[in-house]
Amino acid sequence: MTPVRRNQNSWLPSIFNDFFERDWPDRHSTTSPAVNILENETCYKVEVAAPGMTKEDFKVHLNEDNELLITLEKRTEPKETEKSDDAKKDTYLRREFSYTQFRQSLLLPDNIERDKISARMENGVMTIDIPKKRIEATASAARQIEVQ
Repeated sequence: MTPVRRNQNSWLPSIFNDFFERDWPDRHSTTSPAVNILENETCYKVEVAAPGMTKEDFKVHLNEDNELLITLEKRTEPKETEKSDDAKKDTYLRREFSYTQFRQSLLLPDNIERDKISARMENGVMTIDIPKKRIEATASAARQIEVQ
């Protein structure tokens, strides 16, 4: 019995895939940073996990509709190494550039202190503090309502 041949030219893509694709990261895979949203009695907190990013990579904006916009943009290019004039120039067979972009939009409630929102970057996590408005308890005084 002879083995079944599925594709006569199946060896050609396999060779190239093994040579050029082995152990290379998938260029089409994208991930978004993980986002945590916490609430307590006095504030909301938004945490964005972004290891390797800096505060300069982020922009945080609050628009007039109480929509918090968080954007991240980072470009990474491998640095050229300086070589002496006598050294041969290398030719790249494959060179990876990295571009990361992220955008998150969160609609905030009306009970926030817009002017007191702050953001900080620490240990690969950006934290946005959103204080709540203080609601002062009013004394419920009993009173007579006159019927007219």
